[in-house]
Amino acid sequence: MRSMPLKVNVILAALLVVLATYPLYGELLFPQQHDYYLQKLTFIVILAILAMSLDLLVGMSGLVSLAHAAFFGLAGYTLALTAPQYEPISLWIALPAALAAAAAAALVIGALTLRTRGVYYILATLAFTQMIYFVFHDSDFAGGSDGMFLFFKPTVSIGERVLFDLEDRTTFYLFCLGALAATYLLLRMLLRSPFGHVLVGIKENEIRIRSLGYNPPVFKLIAFVIAGVFAGLAGFLAVAQYGFANPSLLGWHQSAEALLMVLLGGMGTLFGPVLGAFAFELLHQLFAGWTEHWQLLMGAFVIAAVLLLPKGLGGLLLKLTRTRPPAGGG
Repeated sequence: MRSMPLKVNVILAALLVVLATYPLYGELLFPQQHDYYLQKLTFIVILAILAMSLDLLVGMSGLVSLAHAAFFGLAGYTLALTAPQYEPISLWIALPAALAAAAAAALVIGALTLRTRGVYYILATLAFTQMIYFVFHDSDFAGGSDGMFLFFKPTVSIGERVLFDLEDRTTFYLFCLGALAATYLLLRMLLRSPFGHVLVGIKENEIRIRSLGYNPPVFKLIAFVIAGVFAGLAGFLAVAQYGFANPSLLGWHQSAEALLMVLLGGMGTLFGPVLGAFAFELLHQLFAGWTEHWQLLMGAFVIAAVLLLPKGLGGLLLKLTRTRPPAGGG
């Protein structure tokens, strides 16, 4: 993170431009399926935010958490629960409420689970996720197993002036893409700060960091809450996109899929999980078109990717763009 190769930054900037300009050329290339592809791209961008937030824990802190679905789903449910039934809610109210709910859950779950280590920590995060899942699955206030509908996307306005019409699919897509870029920049700044250096140091050698006078549990908890907030942002956008919140958002499989995106993209790179999210969803669509047992193909691909690309797509990109010193130079 301290020395991102220039070539990688250029490639990432080019990919961002390609995504940002898709509404301009997408309708020309895919006149019949433009809306479908735009919706799919929007969802992948949202999943990329979720995967990137998990990388803060898995790749940077060494914390393999299965609780990310809890923050993802809680924020989405908060949006559905706070929004009036027959009119849209203001983004300035709904988004802080959703992020606060995710942060509060992350603070409680993190404070309790970070007391454990290894497989016990993973199981503890899984247990809390399933507890929250069944609370919403079996509660009438959240619609039970049927979930809840959101009839209007949040409004973004100052006074009577509307800044963005999120009901427009193109505007919502660009809004989500902007959220993805902002998340990447914020997390990158965080990791290049002294806090980020300590966090990475804890992953490498927690005992040495403790001997330097730092308190690793506090740093882990802060990272856990920050990751939960960004996972909540993804959940907020997911429910806003489809206008529906159901218990599947809180299921452990949502955390598992985010973890697979991190592994495919490359842990500890931030941009790698974004590539992993695109790869995972595109392969999902490809394999699902071939057979109803697409999970078998996906599982085989993930195993092959882990064996052949242990550092993921992000690691491969870094390797290909690494500048080699001239032979005989010195």
